[in-house]
Amino acid sequence: MFRLIWFASIHIRVFMRRRMPTNIVLDKVRTRRGLKWGIPAMLLAIPYLYAASLLTVIIRDGGPGWLNLIVLVAIWSGLKLLWIGPVSLVLLARVRIHEHTERRTERNSREHVIAEPTVSA
Repeated sequence: MFRLIWFASIHIRVFMRRRMPTNIVLDKVRTRRGLKWGIPAMLLAIPYLYAASLLTVIIRDGGPGWLNLIVLVAIWSGLKLLWIGPVSLVLLARVRIHEHTERRTERNSREHVIAEPTVSA
């Protein structure tokens, strides 16, 4: 039984990782070129949280209980999208600092090579 639950959770995770829109957006934002889109991606959380709000009203008014699962997924997706904004800013700052130090060390090494006097024999 434990093995069945384990394999089911693995397959659900793989499906969610590859097919769910928020995971696709988050994968695109986490690339070097996509880090600047973290703050606009936060706006995508609004429809997810609004859908969760509407579904809770439907459930409260006598809707089917299985909609609670969709509410959980919508809230989780909304929170992921809200979180990516500040995280992408931190990652972008780290990447830019790293790129700046690489450019500076490369420039210093080039200046050092040019400035060395040549010894002729």
